[in-house]
Amino acid sequence: MAIKESFDAVAAEYDAQRRKLLPCFEDLYTVPFLVTDCKKPNPRVLDLGGGTGLFSYYLLQRYPQAQVTLVDLSGDMLAVAKERFKKHEGFGYIVADYARHRFEEKYDMVISALSIHHLAAEDKERLYHTCYGILQEGGIFINADQVLSPSPGLERMYHDRWRSFVDKSGLSPSEIEAAYARTVHDDPSPLADQLTWLGEAGFKAVDCVYKYLHFCVMVGLK
Repeated sequence: MAIKESFDAVAAEYDAQRRKLLPCFEDLYTVPFLVTDCKKPNPRVLDLGGGTGLFSYYLLQRYPQAQVTLVDLSGDMLAVAKERFKKHEGFGYIVADYARHRFEEKYDMVISALSIHHLAAEDKERLYHTCYGILQEGGIFINADQVLSPSPGLERMYHDRWRSFVDKSGLSPSEIEAAYARTVHDDPSPLADQLTWLGEAGFKAVDCVYKYLHFCVMVGLK
């Protein structure tokens, strides 16, 4: 099943499953907005792979006046986001491959959660250059994502611990099977490489502000 169809199929259940698939759910979705500081009360934000709008929901807890554009391959996922934010003004939605889409606007923040790891290394590197280019001076880039461990031994250990968590999560056998099947679309890159790519893209301050197993939060400041 192609990546779009995989996420179309799980759109209705996606949010409910997140906490049962992520042992560090609360940290991964909240830490990014605790450690960053956008000076504007109503920042313009681009959410790459925005899906159901879960990451943007947490963004709004810190920046309730944010104007957010969500872009995702899955129209079904974005349909959930539209329902979630139907009472919020200033929201936009783009059904597209964000790694290939040509963005015409400038943003104060570019954010992404659990999406960029689906891209090949060269596409990640190219995307980081794109993100730098579409950010305003002083803008913030946040990627809460899955990364490749620095050694095969650590990768096995982290993977086994994650699967142990999922197997005990309370999800049904079919839900667990579908979650594992979606990992065929994963193509994570090492954290160190990605921090290097962000620096090479032009970001003047780059850091990993949170990490748990193979999940982490990367931040770049323009």
